[in-house]
Amino acid sequence: MLCQVFPENYQAQLTEKKDRLQALVPHLKELSVFESSSEHYRARAEFRVWHEGDETFYIMFDSETKEKVRIDRCPMAVAAIDALMPTLMQAIIAVPVLREKLFQVDFLATLSGEMLVTLIYRKSIAEDDVWHDAAQALKNDLGITSVIGRARKQKILLDQDYVVERLAVDDKTFVYQQVENSFTQPNAGVAQKMLYWARLMAKTYVDPQSDLIELYCGNGNFSIALSEYFNRVLATEISKTSVHSAQFNIEANQVENLVVVKMAAVEISQALQGQSFNRLADVDLASYDFKTIFVDPPRAGLDDLTRSMVAEFDNILYISCNPETLARDLVEIEKTHEIVESALFDQFPYTHHIESGVFLKRK
Repeated sequence: MLCQVFPENYQAQLTEKKDRLQALVPHLKELSVFESSSEHYRARAEFRVWHEGDETFYIMFDSETKEKVRIDRCPMAVAAIDALMPTLMQAIIAVPVLREKLFQVDFLATLSGEMLVTLIYRKSIAEDDVWHDAAQALKNDLGITSVIGRARKQKILLDQDYVVERLAVDDKTFVYQQVENSFTQPNAGVAQKMLYWARLMAKTYVDPQSDLIELYCGNGNFSIALSEYFNRVLATEISKTSVHSAQFNIEANQVENLVVVKMAAVEISQALQGQSFNRLADVDLASYDFKTIFVDPPRAGLDDLTRSMVAEFDNILYISCNPETLARDLVEIEKTHEIVESALFDQFPYTHHIESGVFLKRK
């Protein structure tokens, strides 16, 4: 499936995901299913560029046959990306310095109307004033928010390497810096629904005078949206880029009770057991009243130490991008906690990927 959508099959594929999730995690309770748009839902898209005689066009490779497939439009991508693709390629073809040795084009769009386009080359562009002027004209003529030129060990910004997304949840608008080449939720419509559900769990089940600790916080996506339901929030993230974005987002959203530290999940586990870390020199862990932990781990799920640490908290809010590792982790967690509510978020329609959430309370 290469950029295609099948709206007529959307409900059937969603039912299959729901059945598979319930089979993997049989103790799910109060399962809420959050649908995606059936087309124009991906805010990120990456395409290789193929040069064939006088023609230059986008391609993707079929994962099964490994053959290249020409892509002219992408109804899977948000409408702004789908509409820009042919116009951008026509403009690139018309300017030799932009077309020559162009290897890949990446798009990053937002619901708020911003667009970032990255042009990746197999040639040097750092000292090429002709390329710079042509890229600037391309940006201006097509109304692109930012253009990035990349080549080996080269990165040229016109004018910045991020977009600013605005997600509407409940009666609020949350502002998020999304940096090129860093993790962001690709389906912004469903991302809003994920924030809604997480906030609902916090509002319904936690003591607002208690504190929250979050692992794998990324750019502060969830911790910022959850912060109003807790006295204080401590969030950890290992990526330096994501930590910087989180600091930007904390200020942009005027959140005053959230602290983000650059630490791995295993390190914060050790810190909670009494081990000292210089990065926590300004954080008085003992002063926090952590009753709730939020985890949104990578596809590998929780490591053994973190899984044990998670079970020490009264409330667990677990967002998963892999139902198999979620099921594995819950085998241990359910020895001490029970699932109160659960959710399926269809971040990736027409694929096997399942994004889900569970809220657990200590038995």
